Amino acid sequence: MTFQIATVLGLLVFAMGLYMTEWVSVDVVALALLAALMLFGILTPADAFAAFGSEIVIILAAIMVLAGAIVEAGVMDWLGNYANKVGGTHRNRVSMLLLLGISAASSALLSNTNTTAIMISPAVEMARRAKISASRILMPLAYASMLGGSCTLIGTSANLASSGLITRLGMEPFSLFEFLGIGTVITVIGLVWLVFPGQWLITPRSPVEEEGQSEPRRFFTTLRLAKGSSVIDTPIGGLNFKDFDADLLSVDRGGKRLDPHHSRKLREGDELIVRASRNGLLKLKKSKLFTLEPDEHFSIRYGEDMVPVMAEAVVMPQSRLVGKTLKQLQFFDQSSGIVLAIYRRTRSRPARIENMQLRAGDVLLLQGSQQGLRRMRGKTDLRVLMSVDETVITPRQGILTLSAMIIAVLVGALGIAPFSLSILIALLVVVLTGGVTMQEAYRLIEWRLLVVIAAMSGFGLAMETSGTAEYLAMYIVQTVAPFGSVFAMAAFCVLAVLLTQPMSNAGAALTVIPVAVAAAEGLDLNPRMLAVLVTLSASLSFISPLEPACLLVYDVGRYRFVDFVKAGTPLTIISVAILLVLVPLFWP
Repeated sequence: MTFQIATVLGLLVFAMGLYMTEWVSVDVVALALLAALMLFGILTPADAFAAFGSEIVIILAAIMVLAGAIVEAGVMDWLGNYANKVGGTHRNRVSMLLLLGISAASSALLSNTNTTAIMISPAVEMARRAKISASRILMPLAYASMLGGSCTLIGTSANLASSGLITRLGMEPFSLFEFLGIGTVITVIGLVWLVFPGQWLITPRSPVEEEGQSEPRRFFTTLRLAKGSSVIDTPIGGLNFKDFDADLLSVDRGGKRLDPHHSRKLREGDELIVRASRNGLLKLKKSKLFTLEPDEHFSIRYGEDMVPVMAEAVVMPQSRLVGKTLKQLQFFDQSSGIVLAIYRRTRSRPARIENMQLRAGDVLLLQGSQQGLRRMRGKTDLRVLMSVDETVITPRQGILTLSAMIIAVLVGALGIAPFSLSILIALLVVVLTGGVTMQEAYRLIEWRLLVVIAAMSGFGLAMETSGTAEYLAMYIVQTVAPFGSVFAMAAFCVLAVLLTQPMSNAGAALTVIPVAVAAAEGLDLNPRMLAVLVTLSASLSFISPLEPACLLVYDVGRYRFVDFVKAGTPLTIISVAILLVLVPLFWP
């Protein structure tokens, strides 16, 4: 064992420890690996940073923007609504199979995380109507999206990252639909397993939301008429609050609460209590007709120069906020932000948010400085759920983006132009036609994932150039060769599955592929076949909730870690068994 081999193996073990303990974020660990490889002279700076400007990174970034814009515009929501209408009216396994099929098919183009997020509401509504625990459906929903991603090159980041790595190892990159045949077989068998025998392995647990979950959150807030607003002296019936996805609940006038009768005219100084969706609030916030009453306090304190950011946060059980009002808590004075609106599932009567007694599960729409909201992430009273961007992408822009993405995929699949070129042109067309601004495009890119993939690609190259891959390959050949090629293939599958748990899918594939390719000659196997085997194995690991799609349903379904081990292990074994049979047939 040379010094370089020992160094690479030591860095791998050290990185695995950091991944498992989560003391440091995965992108920092990946960059630290890259820096160490350069410090020890194993990689030159040119080799280490080559992947950051690679074709795969450009493809990934473009897909993130296009897919993210499609999802945010609500274009894919009609799939969820369709599944809700068709699947939510009958209590049978066919309805569930339909829902999971839609999830799997969508994941072939969109990320499994986005697909799962879209389908959670229809899944919960289906469970409510069928009078079964939502946990019976939510875990299979996440698994279905992961299965569907195995069908295309752009279905998962692991597929794209592996394609870039095998190119650097001297092989042709994977084509767009190279995995379609085997991916379809695995997906169909996996869905049938999840809907029928797999149901016996899922522990039914009470869902967080038993009804109404399919409806978007509707927040309470108070509006004031903007100075010089054209709606002053206008009858309420002449205003269309539906344009703002909002309901007017009452009018506060001089300390009196009045019903919003359609003939009642609005006066200067009136305050309107409304309930609106998050996008509706953003539209109201931008409107020249109204101002959000809490927003005025923010402007007075911070002035007009500071650019505020927004986020959603949920009031946690055992929080000191429970049972108190925002006024009692002096929330504005004690925190670094304000509460623009409050969502509470069980309340429909009008209320000023500063007078509402907070309860566990209330969702607060916060506004503050970037630094202030970042500090809130460490609070035990509130759990920040997500950031809210104030840009709203319209359905028309979403349809334009979806059309451009489909055309780019077809152009790349037919070989008319390289896929990297077609997807980049699609992105430029969407930007130039106003479908997405560059600011929105940069926001939609998952920079951390790009950094991890680019840095781990460099580590994969170091495995090859340092001789570490060949060293491990010789050890594996000597150990497993006497048991036959199938046993050797199974060993690589298991290794990829196990490494996927502490690492990302892409990171596991990029680590194992160089070893598998180096071992191919000694095992008398096709190196491309082994690369495919490892890539798909890394994407089809279901034995823990650490995959982002699984994390989305983890809290909603009130699962425990052991639930994923119990239900995911058989599905992982089935998927690996299919790979061991079919991959050698598809790539002899």
